[in-house]
Parts: sequence; C-alpha cells; structure tokens
Amino acid sequence: MLELVGVSAAYGAVRALDSVDLTVGRSEIVTLIGANGAGKTTLLMTLCGRPRPELRLVEGQIRFKDRDISRLKPHEIARLGVAHAPEGRRIFPRMTVRENLMLGARLADPGRFEANLADALALFPRLGERIDQRGGTLSGGEQQMLAIGRALMGEPELLLLDEPSLGLAPLIAKQIFAAIGDINRARGTAILLVEQNAHHALALAHRAYVLVTGRVALAGSAAELAQNPEVRRAYLGM
Repeated sequence: MLELVGVSAAYGAVRALDSVDLTVGRSEIVTLIGANGAGKTTLLMTLCGRPRPELRLVEGQIRFKDRDISRLKPHEIARLGVAHAPEGRRIFPRMTVRENLMLGARLADPGRFEANLADALALFPRLGERIDQRGGTLSGGEQQMLAIGRALMGEPELLLLDEPSLGLAPLIAKQIFAAIGDINRARGTAILLVEQNAHHALALAHRAYVLVTGRVALAGSAAELAQNPEVRRAYLGM
C-alpha cells in the first residue's frame, strides 16, 4: 500500500532522512522506533506532504496504492486516504468534541457521518460522554482519543500515528494501544506507528523499522526485532 524508496529529506541544509526504504502493506501495522531526533516525525511529515515549508524532499519516491505522491500537497494526499494523528494531538481546543470530529469527516461521504461517528464513540466511549465539551478541557488521554477519532472520521486506508502514548499514564496508554489494535483488526486499516514505547509498539505491530540518525538501521518482523540484542539493550531496557 505504502512504499518509500530511497527517500531523503532536509530542513534547509540539514539532512534529516537519508535514503530511507520502507513499506506498509494492506491491513498491516508497522512501527518505527528510534531515539529522539532520529527522524521519525520527519518521516511521517515527509510522506504526508511536508506541511512545514522548511522541510523538503531531497530525493527518492513515495508511492501510495501504486501512485507517486512524492510531490503532492498534504490535502491531496489526505483525499487519497491517508490520515495523520500528529505528535502533541493538535486538536482544536476551543471546538467541542463533536466539532473536532466533524472536521475530520470532511473528506468522507457525508451520508456516512452518523455511522462513522457511532464507530468513533464506540471505540472511545469517553468521547461520547464529553461530546459537547470543548477539546481544550479534556485530559491528555481524552485529547489523544479525540485526535485518533478525528483521523478515523475521514475513513482512511492508511493511518499515521505519531507518539500516541506520549505523556500518558500507563493505564491510559494501554487503552490507546488496545484501540489501535482494534482499529486494525475491525477495519483493516493499515497503520504506520511512530512510538518511543518500544515494548508496546513491538507487541502490537506486524513489522518494525529502527531509525538511527535518519537512516534505517534494522528492519524485520516485530517479533524478531523484539529479540534482537541491540534493540533489547537500546530500546527495551534489557
């Protein structure tokens, strides 16, 4: 479904990604792990159209469903079925939960809004309890649920998740990871997951990549990488 071939990207003269090859298959969860500054967030922004003007694609190709999307703009890529729940949630704090979800639904069939809303609230019942509450008054975990729910309202075929457990209590993070697994199993949505909690990410994913200073250092099945001595020492605290 998604294929990056030799992708390099830079902020000005500083190269943040260097010849990255990566694939995500249909109905697959792929996780990208690495230290802070490894280029994980940059990779997600690069493949969803480089919303930051200072970020540019230096070389390589990005393909989604056999179409070259390397030079498309973010809104064009979103219309093809790619949704991004960014790091830091980025919800609209003055809008209600319902209004945030309505914005996420702009790319989907309007006739399916109520069904998609019901699905999102079934996945995250707490959002239903706070449907008319402003997003900025939600807890961190609730805001993360809203960010993911908003992305799902557009009926994406590929969901990009950037650090969904960041700053969350362990119990809430566990709920978020369980929901991600449910999204993949129930909807068949392909997911590219950037996550510093390598233990949970590798337990959830089918395949994994380790990114080190902008380059892919290791790749393989999640189970294989979870047993890799380098990964266990650097990312699993073993």
